[in-house]
Amino acid sequence: MTSQIKWKDQIQAFDERRDIVIPGNKMQTINFCVQQFIDIAQHAIKDHGSFSVALSGGSTPKSIYEQLTTGENREKIDWKKVYLFWSDERAVPPDNIESNYRMAMEAGFSKVPIPAENVFRMVVENHIDEHAKEYEKLIKSKVHSGQFDLVMLGMGEDGHTASLFPKSHGLHTPDRYVVANYVQQMHVWRMTMTYECINAAKHISIYVLGKNKAEMVKRVLSGPFDPDELPIQNVGTPTHKALWILDSEAASQISK
Repeated sequence: MTSQIKWKDQIQAFDERRDIVIPGNKMQTINFCVQQFIDIAQHAIKDHGSFSVALSGGSTPKSIYEQLTTGENREKIDWKKVYLFWSDERAVPPDNIESNYRMAMEAGFSKVPIPAENVFRMVVENHIDEHAKEYEKLIKSKVHSGQFDLVMLGMGEDGHTASLFPKSHGLHTPDRYVVANYVQQMHVWRMTMTYECINAAKHISIYVLGKNKAEMVKRVLSGPFDPDELPIQNVGTPTHKALWILDSEAASQISK
């Protein structure tokens, strides 16, 4: 309980839909993320017997996964009660180097005792639209109350999150939890969770680290509200606030 109070005590309200925390440098921020993940998992398992998480791709989540699944941290979670989902996936087979599923499993989740039937990868290598509908059904049948305990997100340098890219049709799908989304800028298909699914989660964590993201962080948090151009602006609601977890470099352009 003490550790939970510690990480929660660092959080500051930013506005009615978003909270913010700046734990320090890159390593301090990764440590914060790991502690938060462990505490949310422990609380969920105690509360309703399982912990459902939507994983993200990217280098920051990879560092989090590596720390979570090694040393004393791996002993702090009852992995048999963990349900692994993904917030988005590239249209590649699961053994492809670009696969978010492959990255997460290689970063450590394949080495902890999560039952195979609790690992739900997005099937994207064929019939992506049909598989998006199947994934939505899986979420509604496997995730407690249809609400993830934790959705993990990053932010691209263009302001996208998951695979909700600027001006893509996936930004306007109010009745869907998961969609196949065509990304015009890159001429590729992706599977992604929608705002509907993300904003229903009990905890929404947005991880942004590094100086190269500082300008976009400032624009997203303090600039005009234009989610068609900056999709991540639509993440978070007054009842399910998004927590922006920034290292000191990513937060360097935010006004105190």
